[in-house]
This record gives sequence, C-alpha cells and structure tokens, in this order.
Amino acid sequence: MKYLHMRLPEILEEKGISRARLCKDLDLQRTNLNRYYRDNFQRIDSNLIVRLCEYLDCDVSDLLELREK
Repeated sequence: MKYLHMRLPEILEEKGISRARLCKDLDLQRTNLNRYYRDNFQRIDSNLIVRLCEYLDCDVSDLLELREK
C-alpha cells in the first residue's frame, strides 16, 4: 500500500531551515506543521503547499512523493 510522503524533513535539512523559523516566517502553528512533518495528516491544504513551495523554492513534485509502506 502506498502513502503520500511530504519531504519537509529532508528539504529543511538541505536548506538549513528550522521548523521554528518556517513556522514564524509563514505564520503557521507548530502543531499543524508537525502533522505534515511527520506524515500524520489526513488532508492537505493546497494554499499551504503553494506557500511552502514558494518559501522553499521548490516544486510540488519536490515536496510530495508516493512511498510504499
């Protein structure tokens, strides 16, 4: 079975950006960000995806991927 993985941990590490900085810069609640960070989400907010891609200078395909469980 496949699942949707958000590559936030990998991208933030590559770019040297902390979760705290990301939350502050994008005005996000830490608990909401942590759900995406840990792949513990039910739905994806499309506006957030756009904001993350703009902030991280990446494409949606860089941020999201399908993985096998």
